[in-house]
Amino acid sequence: MRVYFSIVLLFIIVGCNSQKTYEIGEIKTHKGDILVWLYEETPKHKASFIQLAKDGYWDSLTFNRVIPDFVAQGGCPDTPEGFNDPEYLLEPEFNDKLLHEYGALGAGRDGNAEKLSARCQFYIVQNKDGEHRLDGDYTVFGKVIKGMEIIDAIVVVERDSINQPLTPISLDVNIISMGEEELKKYFRQD
Repeated sequence: MRVYFSIVLLFIIVGCNSQKTYEIGEIKTHKGDILVWLYEETPKHKASFIQLAKDGYWDSLTFNRVIPDFVAQGGCPDTPEGFNDPEYLLEPEFNDKLLHEYGALGAGRDGNAEKLSARCQFYIVQNKDGEHRLDGDYTVFGKVIKGMEIIDAIVVVERDSINQPLTPISLDVNIISMGEEELKKYFRQD
């Protein structure tokens, strides 16, 4: 009876303390860490980001294109392979509510007519007014919830004529689990 009571009590305690957890993108750089919320409304892009992060895909790559008042872009360089390999292309998942606002996480692409995303590339909008000319042309699949000051610092580094940083800004992209209570501190209540 005593063992049964202990098991029931343990179950109640664990059950009361358990909370839902969420998969959050973590982008580590030598300038600091960035946390990104991944939208449920873009399930293919979310799943792709999670899979590539867990596979360590970006961990040997950099923020390869940085432009003040525009974006910080990371992942594969602008090469034909990054835009033509079917393994790395995704159908767009446009959503009128997910816009290119300051801190938006989007998927890169070339000029293809189908507006397919190159899932090996991502960018973060750094323009404080947003980049709404990109709405409906590029998929927004997340947003920065911590670390925009890092993005602001990244876009102003010294760069060459194609906006590539002269000193590489390496990426270490991971997926971390975060509970509801911890997440609340990153979301403003408006």
